Amino acid sequence: MVYPKTDEGRRICQVIKVKPESLDEYKRVHAAVWPEVLDALRKAHVVDYSIHYFAPLSLLIATMRYVGDDYEMDMEGIKESEATRRWWQMTDGLQESLVEGAVGSEAGEWWAPTEEVFRFEG
Repeated sequence: MVYPKTDEGRRICQVIKVKPESLDEYKRVHAAVWPEVLDALRKAHVVDYSIHYFAPLSLLIATMRYVGDDYEMDMEGIKESEATRRWWQMTDGLQESLVEGAVGSEAGEWWAPTEEVFRFEG
């Protein structure tokens, strides 16, 4: 998916389902994200990253900004992080992808991309 670039970088929103029985564990591990995982995000020019939970549909909604110049290369850089791959092995099992045919974070699109249909910058 191509995310339009703004003066503040590319704004990205993605969704995935959390297994209802895994919600507490998902929250627990995200209360203490490994520093190496956060470092990989920083090195990949990802900033202002948050994940929200929408209970009626068991959805996790991630928003972030990408402020680099080569999104695909930086996302590949994240995959090179051993800590991130171990993190995905742990968290993928707590989720259900909405992407048809998805097999896991390391293999490609796991979180479903969304399309921005409205923006107000005030």
